[in-house]
Amino acid sequence: MSDSQLCLVTGPTGYIGGRLVPALLAAGKRVRVFARHPERMRDAPWFDEVEVVAGNAHDPIAVDHAMRGVDVAYFLLHSLQVKGDFAKSERGMATLFGECAQRNGVQRIVYLGGLVPPGDVSELSEHLRSRAEVGQILRDSGVPTAELRAAVILGSGSASFEMLRYLTERLPAMVTPKWVHNRIQPIAIRDVLRYLVCAADLPADVNRSFDIGGPNVLTYSEMMQQYARIAGLRKRVIVPVPVLTPNLSSHWVGVITPVPASIARPLVESLRHEVVCTEHDIKQYVPDPPEGLLTLDTAIELALKRVRDAQVTTRWSSVSVPGAPAEPLPSDPDWSGGSLYTDTREKEVPVPAAAVWSVVEGIGGRNGWYSFPLAWELRGWMDRAVGGVGLRRGRRDPNHLMVGEAVDFWRVEELVPEHLLRLRAEMKLPGLAWLEFTVEQDGQGRAVLGQRATFYPRGLAGHAYWYAVMPFHGVVFGSMIRNISAAAVRRQLAADRRAQATATSEQLLQSS
Repeated sequence: MSDSQLCLVTGPTGYIGGRLVPALLAAGKRVRVFARHPERMRDAPWFDEVEVVAGNAHDPIAVDHAMRGVDVAYFLLHSLQVKGDFAKSERGMATLFGECAQRNGVQRIVYLGGLVPPGDVSELSEHLRSRAEVGQILRDSGVPTAELRAAVILGSGSASFEMLRYLTERLPAMVTPKWVHNRIQPIAIRDVLRYLVCAADLPADVNRSFDIGGPNVLTYSEMMQQYARIAGLRKRVIVPVPVLTPNLSSHWVGVITPVPASIARPLVESLRHEVVCTEHDIKQYVPDPPEGLLTLDTAIELALKRVRDAQVTTRWSSVSVPGAPAEPLPSDPDWSGGSLYTDTREKEVPVPAAAVWSVVEGIGGRNGWYSFPLAWELRGWMDRAVGGVGLRRGRRDPNHLMVGEAVDFWRVEELVPEHLLRLRAEMKLPGLAWLEFTVEQDGQGRAVLGQRATFYPRGLAGHAYWYAVMPFHGVVFGSMIRNISAAAVRRQLAADRRAQATATSEQLLQSS
């Protein structure tokens, strides 16, 4: 029966929904997605495998249409960024969702809510109170509902994880609100998705909430220290003070991180509660995997793995690999995935692409870097002074490269002949750096040279480093793309002259 289930996923452009859809497809489910802006999903690798219904979650006709023939409906909607009363908006969506599900014979609702501490619900933050209220509305809808309650979800792109990432990376020392000593039970996004998928097959009589969390219980400050250790940062100096109220804390988070204030504030207010699982009853229906639930360390490592193993693609957030839910997706917001600085340039060159490629592939070593030579020499000396390799390695061959070989203080990470050269920096840096060249040919036979320098900062020193060297980018990178283009033109002119001389010689020999 489960193989033929039709699952409705709301919020498919959101963090959870965008990762749940491929997980359901992999489990053999049929999937229908319901979104206000379905065009935002068109680049998703699963887009052609799902049925798409466009509509607003407050529109009774649209929601009713989306529910027709559905077996399992996933409620993954929130109104944190809605101006005004977001709790009222969420109540309205949940009530309409439950009514339409009941009317259309939906067999199960699955809802991902927030982990609620025991006690008086009225004492909760507005965000957690609304999450709990939505769960109650769905459970009272007449459709069996599984409400999965999670605290901090660990995965690149999750608002909670991004807040942790930015705070830890940007502040080596910080004065914090006292809630940093509250205990939290985070859970990895992979385990959340596993529970969501398996919840579709719960027995029909199950209509309740389940606490879900990973194996680690720790304070927020301990989470920041663990993140710092895994990210290769120094231990953070954290000084909690009682004067920072949740309201002030949210403004503080807003200044330090790019997470929108409309999202940061309810998250911060929720952190004043200790959010630890009080039961693990879900295990009766969804047993833990043989290797156990993912630990905090493993979840953070998976979220950061994309940086360490990165291949810098057109859009940083599209580095994600299908099936790797801890990594970012193209549909994730711009502020997710960590900071990434780029210097991108492009230039048309009036020669064939092959002429430009021959210069690009010969870059470095004795051929130099086609920009301000003294700047490169100085950078090489600085690198050697701090124990780096400097420019002394040169290159193996003056004209041709192979993946994995060294070029001065770079290493060839990717090479697509006649098209792409990506170099990864091996100099001493407070972060990770790449230099990438692309060569295309337009319809008029001219080459288009693309050049991009990319830097992923590590800690506050990384951000400071980028801004310190940014004034020199015009000299170094601007002259580089101009001089590579000029060298390609000279090389092509020389080749044309040689070809002309050869043709003239052949004509003279034939005439004699």
